[in-house]
Amino acid sequence: MRVLLITAAILLGATGTAAAAPPTAGAGSLGDRLFPDLGNGGYDAQSYDISYDYQPGVTTMASSVVMRARATQALSSFSLDSAVSKIGSVAVDGKPAAFRTEGEKLFVTPASAIADHASFTVRISYTADRSLDPLSPALHLPPGTDWPFKAWINTPDGFAFMGQPDRAHVFFPSNDYPGDKARFTFRVTTPSSLTAVANGSPVSRVVSGDRATSVWRTAQEIPTDITQVAVGRFREIDQTGPHGLPVRSFLTAAQSGGDDLVRRTPAELSWLEKTLGLPFPFERYGVLGVDSPYDGVALETASLSTYGAAGFLQPAERAEPVMVHEMTHQSFGDAVSVGSWDDMWLSEGHATYYQMLFTAQQQHMTFADAMKGFYDIDANQRATWGPPAHMNKAAATLLGSDAVGALSLFALHEFVGDQTFQHIEQAFYRQFHGRSARTSDYIAVASRVSGRDLTPFLTSWLYGTTTPPMPNHPDWKPGQP
Repeated sequence: MRVLLITAAILLGATGTAAAAPPTAGAGSLGDRLFPDLGNGGYDAQSYDISYDYQPGVTTMASSVVMRARATQALSSFSLDSAVSKIGSVAVDGKPAAFRTEGEKLFVTPASAIADHASFTVRISYTADRSLDPLSPALHLPPGTDWPFKAWINTPDGFAFMGQPDRAHVFFPSNDYPGDKARFTFRVTTPSSLTAVANGSPVSRVVSGDRATSVWRTAQEIPTDITQVAVGRFREIDQTGPHGLPVRSFLTAAQSGGDDLVRRTPAELSWLEKTLGLPFPFERYGVLGVDSPYDGVALETASLSTYGAAGFLQPAERAEPVMVHEMTHQSFGDAVSVGSWDDMWLSEGHATYYQMLFTAQQQHMTFADAMKGFYDIDANQRATWGPPAHMNKAAATLLGSDAVGALSLFALHEFVGDQTFQHIEQAFYRQFHGRSARTSDYIAVASRVSGRDLTPFLTSWLYGTTTPPMPNHPDWKPGQP
């Protein structure tokens, strides 16, 4: 008994409370299966305040980021994802900190250890160089490979971001992982003849001589991969959406036309809100059309979906479903973000599902007829990219989960019926709004709402390597891989 009492005294200390764990280094990654080097442990990012000084004619920008975070352990040191051109200085809580870079990591050792659960601030001055576009190491591509997606989108009069899946830390050092959401403030200084736009709402624009500084801020936390800053000559299209939602869009002034399609945004918002039975998740919305092909894609950048402006010159029957796709992402992918990159189907599958539902209604066809084409190619998609919740390569996060994810949701719809499916969608959104979710979370919600264990059914669709039978459609036969 005496030995036990002495041991207890040592463990509890003189005050009778458990001794604090000694400070240690935060983990240098979060162990993502597809992006094993991405993310950082030991803290939870709360907000980022990012500044750029844009000068025409040069690709470098004097930049800074202030990250406010909360420690989840006692920290002797920690890391951030960073692929910026050059780090100038780092300070933690106002005191200079030692730092080093290695690969796409910035390792920081503060002057004093950070206590568990303590809030702390990291200020980093750095140079952003828009001529540098390093490939994601998770892609495992040979040097010199012509990867079609660029992170920095340089335009004749400015630039834009394309940060998905893991390139946001090319723009600013961060905990570049979708499960660690944060609020963002962007401060962009440009020639006064140009406009800077970003996620969230405009806070101020101050003109000093021939220079102007614009400040934008998000009201809600968002993942790093769907941040956006764009500089250029834009014309604004101001509208009002359902329930008075401000809808402000920006189209490059270099292109005339496209306005009629952009002006359909409020009607699309009303359709989506009615279809989901859910309100729009952010304080405002709009679309951004930049003077660039924008990698040939569109991106669900939060509150301001991004497109190459020429996309708005397409016929409405081609362009509108894409607009609904990116709009759906605002709820599924942005407001409810993915917990890991294995869960990307929760984002892309939902956006594609409602895109196809919109298409079916616009073209006066049954939803089943619209989805059958996905069933025909499902076996090939699984063979190429893997099943929706266990893709076989990092590149599949951009290319592989749309159709198979949407088809899995359609199979659930057919299995449980329209009303139960809608209740599942609403319950999932409401539970995880403002948070990140995993595949297991969706399965748990679906089982709870439906009143039966849907784990075997959804597991076959989300993790199976072969195409399961489609409920209610015994005549559908999967194609060959």
